[in-house]
Amino acid sequence: MARTITVAAAQTGPVLTDDLSAQVAPACEMIDQAARQGADVICFPEVFMTPFFPNRLIDDFDKYFLTLPDPLTDPIFERAARHSMAMVFPYAERCGSHYYNAAAITDRSGKLLGTYRKTHIPAILPSKARGGTGSYEKFYFTPGDALPVFDLDGIRIGVQICYDRKFPEGCRALAIAGAEIVFIPICAATYGEQKLRAETWELPIQARAYENGVFVVAPNRAGDEHGRLHMGKSMIVNPVGAETMALGGSEEPEVLVATLDLDDVRVAQKSLPWWRDRRPELYATLAGT
Repeated sequence: MARTITVAAAQTGPVLTDDLSAQVAPACEMIDQAARQGADVICFPEVFMTPFFPNRLIDDFDKYFLTLPDPLTDPIFERAARHSMAMVFPYAERCGSHYYNAAAITDRSGKLLGTYRKTHIPAILPSKARGGTGSYEKFYFTPGDALPVFDLDGIRIGVQICYDRKFPEGCRALAIAGAEIVFIPICAATYGEQKLRAETWELPIQARAYENGVFVVAPNRAGDEHGRLHMGKSMIVNPVGAETMALGGSEEPEVLVATLDLDDVRVAQKSLPWWRDRRPELYATLAGT
């Protein structure tokens, strides 16, 4: 009997206000849209409720961080649970004295399964190019220290966030731990650079699916956010041949939905039997400093 799950990648638009409550109604509407298309789980982009504040240096950044549960976001979690929909909810997390770029994972009932915290924290210098705002994430976020795999209705899922996708080791570790789907919430912009960014957008996402034999669900932000040009092009990728099952546009919010047949994971991993042919005894230098 086929094992299937219907996933939704919620491509959100630019956030033009510091008022996080302004994102609650649009998020609930996206959940409703996904429910009408039969989605079992929805994933939003990286820190989707806030402007991408790390593209500038500010000292009043506490206003962007949440500790869940929070009355502000309760309606979003309640809406997903009302539709019996699991959720990957990326947000700026405050935990004690630490600040993380995180994603909370809930099951269909709204129960928290756990939290993933972004492992690789980038810093990008600004340039004079249009959209070359730079990124100062290292000034704001503490790196996560774990790569958990979560059980969602008998399906094993993992999470990477944005810059994590550029490092093959994270998705490989999740696949080795049994992940069948890797959700990669993203907030990627061009930074005014075409060759290294816009023209290679699909490459790492497809590669992570292909080289590990897993599905990848990668929602991104779209549109112009006060000069930061988000690329959109959210993707859902099948592990068999790295087939793009759904691809978003580059300008507008939208909800991408696809039904995944988990048998395709078995097919991919059997046809490209990297489980059998890996040589981990030779890879010790990968863990070096």
